[in-house]
Amino acid sequence: MTTPSTKQAVQTSLYASKAPLEWAVTSNGTLYTAQIPIDENGDVVAGGIEAQTRQTLDNLKHTLECAHTNMDSVLQVLIYVTDREYLKTVNQVYAEYFAAPFPNRAALVISGLAREEMLVELVVYAAVP
Repeated sequence: MTTPSTKQAVQTSLYASKAPLEWAVTSNGTLYTAQIPIDENGDVVAGGIEAQTRQTLDNLKHTLECAHTNMDSVLQVLIYVTDREYLKTVNQVYAEYFAAPFPNRAALVISGLAREEMLVELVVYAAVP
């Protein structure tokens, strides 16, 4: 017999999406989240890939803090960008938020994200207390 999941939503102050989603959930010691470059009003931030990457990582940092953990608990990051040229900038900003040993990660170049003006999205898995 398997043990039922203990899935719980992480309460954040991020924009309350109208879509049927939680910004993060935890279950059995793991946090699952997808982060996008939106501000407190739900608007995609202007300023190109650097500004969008910073906002996305700031949103991630906030989400982790709300789950009583921090960036050191991140185990894996899946990076989605809409142009291969963006990866250099994403890597530079990413290195400001993470320290060695770095999370395992993959980077994917895709044709588009859910909102046309979005240039980056992160899917993140982290250990939680």
